[in-house]
Amino acid sequence: MGVGCAQSEAAPRFKAVAFDYFVIFDPSSIVPEVESAFPGKGKEFTKMWRTKQFEYGFLRSITDHHKDFFKVTEDALIYTAEAMNVALPPETQKRLLDAYLTLKPWPDSRDALRKLKAAGVRIITIANFSKQMLRANADNAGLTEFFDELLSTEINGTYKPDPNAYALGMKSLHLEKDEILFAAFGGWDAFGAKSFGYTTIWMNRFDLPIEQLGIVPDRIGNTMDDLLDFVLDQH
Repeated sequence: MGVGCAQSEAAPRFKAVAFDYFVIFDPSSIVPEVESAFPGKGKEFTKMWRTKQFEYGFLRSITDHHKDFFKVTEDALIYTAEAMNVALPPETQKRLLDAYLTLKPWPDSRDALRKLKAAGVRIITIANFSKQMLRANADNAGLTEFFDELLSTEINGTYKPDPNAYALGMKSLHLEKDEILFAAFGGWDAFGAKSFGYTTIWMNRFDLPIEQLGIVPDRIGNTMDDLLDFVLDQH
């Protein structure tokens, strides 16, 4: 009894967790919609689209040609359709873009957010997604209530891994770097956040190799249980 009380009263290791959105939402959940539009090409098309999406984000960031990430997503979609030589009529284009507003959360996301919230941990995003994309997905999945702020890097015209993008978390939360845990989905994002100075957990959902960039995250996990163990010190 005494041990259980001690565990329940232990303060979380961090005051806040800043999430990349793909830690919470499964990017592959758009594949069925893409497959219905382009039978037999769903996975290949989705992979190229996502790659071009972030490539455009990186290019626009380093050349100071910022655009809303939903527009970047549209540009990447048009490029991918042309590259794969498939027709993209307006109704198909709209349907596929809408898929990025209705992503499915990972099965363990809701319970993890609930536990963090119950423990008094503040929850925000630091995501390249536009504010529209962040809010639409959270509302559609019924997760909006768990977030203290849906923070988009569009606020200051940047994209991760620009240090100014990560700095938004400290400004929003009014906390120091060591009080915030950054949860990254991509290995490149874990590198960027750790380089900025956040304690970082890489949620390696797809069991990918670690990026060979000379900096490693503080923790690597596959599920939200790994994140909860780190934040709430459950073990």
